[in-house]
Amino acid sequence: MNTNTDIDRVERRAMWLERTRKTVVYALLALWALIVLFPFYWMLLSSVKSYSAYNAEHIPKFFTLSPTLQNYAEAFTAVPLAKYFLNTVIFTLATTAIMLVVIVPAAFAFSRLQFRGKGLVFTLFLALMMIPNELVIITNYVTIASLDLRNSFTGLILPSVTSVFYIYLLKENFEQIPNELYYAAKVDGTSDLKYLLKVTLPICRPTIVTVTILKIIECWNSYVWPRLITDNEAYFLVSGGIQEIRENGFGRENIPAMMAAVVVISVPLIVLFLIFRKKIMAGVARGGMKG
Repeated sequence: MNTNTDIDRVERRAMWLERTRKTVVYALLALWALIVLFPFYWMLLSSVKSYSAYNAEHIPKFFTLSPTLQNYAEAFTAVPLAKYFLNTVIFTLATTAIMLVVIVPAAFAFSRLQFRGKGLVFTLFLALMMIPNELVIITNYVTIASLDLRNSFTGLILPSVTSVFYIYLLKENFEQIPNELYYAAKVDGTSDLKYLLKVTLPICRPTIVTVTILKIIECWNSYVWPRLITDNEAYFLVSGGIQEIRENGFGRENIPAMMAAVVVISVPLIVLFLIFRKKIMAGVARGGMKG
């Protein structure tokens, strides 16, 4: 009897410790989620407050009883926000498409083909990741300016059509495909291009989707390079357009209208991430596995 009692006591203590651990973990996660999501909530809340109501709040209020959509209407009338959206869509889609055409064959070559100096070339590729972005931007700017490509979509797109990190990610993923499958295809007379299109890409589709989505997010949020290479409003992107909105649109004081513009700009990326979040996580995890 004493033995059974001791066992029951130990089990109850273990269950109590497990419940306590889960409670603490979930409480910390909830606190962290609140900290992370609060800026988004405040942005959305501010965007539905009127200019007068916002300025009348000496102590910020965490709710409003009279929301308005007037700020969203002003976001599209004070500045050509729709034009910024169109420019960003063109820049994002063109850059992502060209990048995939460049990096997929490069990753396939490094992962499957045999040629002299492959290891050295790939090492030099990885070494490029160690170069500070500021130095790359300066070099790119000098090159684009010398080619007279400032204030053009070509100048915006060209420096972003490749990525050493994405080549490395795809190479690691391509190498997970068994070599026997490649050799069998070669025996059947399959060309490397056909093997890439018919075998490699379908198998590695999650990683391809992940790279595509990450590049879309990267292009949509691009700020430094577009602001550096364009000073013509006709080529402004949404990220750079925020500064134009602040300076020449609503003014520095109209915070609610600014927040409405930021919400409009942020919604496409939030929706994209929520739709493809599982594929993003699966693709990154798969790309990092070896063997």
